[in-house]
Amino acid sequence: MAATHRIAAGAVIAAVCAASLAGCGTEGSDEGAHGPKAKQAPAAPKNAVRLIGDGSTAYTGAQPHLPRPERLKPGQKPPQFVVFSWDGAGEDSQKLFSHFRAVAKKNNATMTYFLSGVYLLPEEKRDLYRPPQHSPGRSDIGFGDGRSIADTVEQLRLAWQEGNEIGTHFNGHFCGADGGVGEWSVEEWKEEIRQAKQFVKTWKSTTGSAKAAPLPFDYDKELIGARTPCLEGRKNFTKAAAELGFRYDSSGVNNQVWPQKKNGLWDLSMQLVPFPGHSYEQLTMDYNFMVNQSGATTQGDPSLHEYWGDQMRDGLLQGFRRAYDGNRAPLIIGNHFESWNGGTYMRAVEEVVEEVCTKKDVRCVSFRQLADWLDAQDPGTLRKLRGLGVGEAPKQGWTSYLSAGPAPAPKGVPGAPAQRG
Repeated sequence: MAATHRIAAGAVIAAVCAASLAGCGTEGSDEGAHGPKAKQAPAAPKNAVRLIGDGSTAYTGAQPHLPRPERLKPGQKPPQFVVFSWDGAGEDSQKLFSHFRAVAKKNNATMTYFLSGVYLLPEEKRDLYRPPQHSPGRSDIGFGDGRSIADTVEQLRLAWQEGNEIGTHFNGHFCGADGGVGEWSVEEWKEEIRQAKQFVKTWKSTTGSAKAAPLPFDYDKELIGARTPCLEGRKNFTKAAAELGFRYDSSGVNNQVWPQKKNGLWDLSMQLVPFPGHSYEQLTMDYNFMVNQSGATTQGDPSLHEYWGDQMRDGLLQGFRRAYDGNRAPLIIGNHFESWNGGTYMRAVEEVVEEVCTKKDVRCVSFRQLADWLDAQDPGTLRKLRGLGVGEAPKQGWTSYLSAGPAPAPKGVPGAPAQRG
């Protein structure tokens, strides 16, 4: 279902680190994505840098621009969450990572970037990757080079400082039969996760960039969720992920309903939304729109590019409105930094961000922020929310539906107050 990706840098270190971590304080309005006057964790002081391992990563304190979740008050209407996520996030000559960072910042949004670990491993060091069921140095999406690694690290650093999440899309992106991720065991998934972390934690050593600034987070703690290649191998991956302390998975397909936990992980799957012009619904991912529009080719009929982009944009917006005016289930969208069909899907995603993320009661957030909010809620409230179907708003209104006490039973049914004659 998902597509493959392609991607074509002592005291001195501490000083560089401190300089690179400047500007982590809050800026801009708290309105929009995070709600009015959202409580935020304090930014780390500039002297809080503690290098980890070879200095590829560092502890720098609490992540800036990360709102503290608040429990819904009795009768309070839930916010409308929207998650924009990117598979195999890396910065190449298209500069789409940096572009959508700017789009997010402009529209009061934060996002999740699922990094492919091999994007931080140089081609000449490819044999360091030992993929399950494949020979050393094998990858279906290639590896990084000096320029792309330096650019990707810069984007990861800035993205995290702006409140975005860095997840993982693992490494070699093996799909289908003959060693694909769908055939991997729990232990093989654990090994793949270990290596995905390792390439992030050692990029300075593998690239020889000893004086470069570190990534400003501890990846062992930052990494709490993922999406599997081609949405395959989920059963064994989630078993491995739960044992390793992950908090969510976004490798499935679901309807637009409120999430629940499965095997200890929040199931934050992508969803089915209307597909304009068709009687069936479509997964909220650019690749799937493309396959159902231009088939196996990534560059179909140029005369249809604009129409195809509009079709994706309108389908996502219809799904958004169905939730916003209905059950308020989080809308979860997946994308790739690719210029398929002339870049029409990138244009569509950008227009959706601009349309929805500044609306009243809408929070465009990362998966981490959504999981934090879900964990903060009363379990009974979440059960009520999960009781609403696709696009279903409470018939008696939100105040009554999520009130502190049970609604009174209608007259004449068991449990109703006795009627006086």
